[in-house]
Amino acid sequence: MLKTFRNKALADLWATGKTGKIDARLHGRIRRRLDQMHAASALEHMSLPGFDFHPLKGKPQRYSVHVNGPWCLTFEFEQGDCYRIDLEQYH
Repeated sequence: MLKTFRNKALADLWATGKTGKIDARLHGRIRRRLDQMHAASALEHMSLPGFDFHPLKGKPQRYSVHVNGPWCLTFEFEQGDCYRIDLEQYH
C-alpha cells in the first residue's frame, strides 16, 4: 500500500489522476507503477517486465522502478507498504 510521498505532484497524481507539474506523457506509466506498488505485499511483486526494479545503494534501503528515459520512481518498503515515494532523475 502507498503510505507517504516525498513529491507533492506525485501525491496529487495518485490522489486525483492529474497534475500539471509532471509531464502528461508520463502520467500513464507512473500510474501503472503506482498501482502495482499499491497492490504489492512483497518486493518480488515489483519485479515486472519493463519496470527494471532494483535496490539502490545507501541507507535507508531504497528501491527503484524505471518510468521513462532518466525518470524513476524511488521508494522505501517496510512491512508490505511503500513509503517516501519520489519521482527522480537519479542517473
